[in-house]
Amino acid sequence: MAQNTAEQAKVREHTQQSDITLFINGEFTEAESGAYYDNPSPFTNEKINRVAEGRKEDIEKAVQAAKKAFKEGPWGKMKVSERMKYIERIADLIDEEAEELSYLESLDTGLPIAQTRNMAARAAENFRFYSRMVQIKLHGEAYMQGSEFVNYTVYNPLGVVGLITPWNAPFMLTTWKVAPALATGNTVVLKPAELSPLTANKLAEIIQKAGLPEGVFNIVHGFGETAGASLVAHPDVEAISFTGETVTGSVIIKNSADTLKKTSMELGGKSPLIVFDDADFDRALDAAVWGLFSFNGERCTANSRVFLHKNIKDKFVEALKQRVQNIKVGDPMDSSTQLGPLIDKGHFEKVKSYIEIAKEEGCEVIQGTVPEEFKAGNYVPPSLLLNATNDMRVAQEEIFGPVMAVIEFETEEEVIAAANDVKYGLAGYVWTNDIKRGHRVAQAVEAGMLWINAQNVRDLRIPFGGTKASGIGREGGHYAILEFYTEPKVIHVAIGDHHIPQFGK
Repeated sequence: MAQNTAEQAKVREHTQQSDITLFINGEFTEAESGAYYDNPSPFTNEKINRVAEGRKEDIEKAVQAAKKAFKEGPWGKMKVSERMKYIERIADLIDEEAEELSYLESLDTGLPIAQTRNMAARAAENFRFYSRMVQIKLHGEAYMQGSEFVNYTVYNPLGVVGLITPWNAPFMLTTWKVAPALATGNTVVLKPAELSPLTANKLAEIIQKAGLPEGVFNIVHGFGETAGASLVAHPDVEAISFTGETVTGSVIIKNSADTLKKTSMELGGKSPLIVFDDADFDRALDAAVWGLFSFNGERCTANSRVFLHKNIKDKFVEALKQRVQNIKVGDPMDSSTQLGPLIDKGHFEKVKSYIEIAKEEGCEVIQGTVPEEFKAGNYVPPSLLLNATNDMRVAQEEIFGPVMAVIEFETEEEVIAAANDVKYGLAGYVWTNDIKRGHRVAQAVEAGMLWINAQNVRDLRIPFGGTKASGIGREGGHYAILEFYTEPKVIHVAIGDHHIPQFGK
């Protein structure tokens, strides 16, 4: 798709003039305090717009609106076929607004627009998928117990659910939670990442246009320490689904305990990509580069540790060096850009600090180039950390940027031990033409998701989530609707005169 500079300028100008407010009980409204915070551009670090800063009192309003909509409104009691008409309508409206959503996402996050254009389509499919899934899978089981009982199960929505979403690919990841939550009959209070509010606000506009009943969907923008913490602590919120970094996830679990909330945590990662010497060299190279440097390296499943067999290491490293120099760093609104700026100045400084740590730890650092005209933005060039070892901080800690640690190995046993010698366990990738070895290694690596001879290909039907410090619970497929967003209830029906002990007769 050709770059449309006139439309880019229009979107930027429009966004700069538009403050973002909260969305509560079907209406856009200012925060009770009247407070706003600035939303800076990753590209220029100039202010895009202002965002209403929701706090405890705004969370209270949103939760009460969602509770009333659930208890008194039609949403949870609506026929599934009727509710799915709303869900499908949201998907259709996302398709209609796909181009604007793509621009807003790139403007807000620095993600290249060539990549955010795919996000809108994926977000629409999230709603369509859960419309199908609820109608197909949201049914119970029935069992005969001799000739005396029939036992059956039903799945009921929880009530008010709190969703706390991240700033990397925020629109797609937000809809990944909102779609199953709404489709199963819950009402929602969403606390988006404060660094990426634009597409969350657009989702509120879309849901308002779709005609959902008042209070079914609410957004409170704000900070984790105030709005997020208040949502987690609220006694009328039945569950919290969170995607973000591990320390915050741990705090949320602790703070949820007082009200015995269900929690789903999709947290950080330090995923290994293992390349054996018999692998398809060119395809493994493509996967390694895409898997780390796409989405600006800001993805939880990124293969930030690349393990290369010693027989191919030198050749693979030379190819990586060439690729890094050829990655196009540029304006995220330019369709040819492959790597854009990081989300904000603070994260930019954090990622840069890890590159300095790598040098101190003995790595050779090879980097691409950031053109001079983009120096005002939060640009970290694509970076290789060569001669890394698995015990280094840069191989153990999540950097969440375009920084790849390259580690040599010799034996299968050695690389499995190294892959597992990290606190995270989200994803992993194995490249080998020995399919037996591929299965062995994939089953031995401690991670929730493994790909053999493949990049990170997404399938909504499968469970998504990790082990160890990478999270608790699973998103995707029927795992979301049957294991998290609904509660099973068993009904026992006597169909005969079974024996009842007669105490006290």
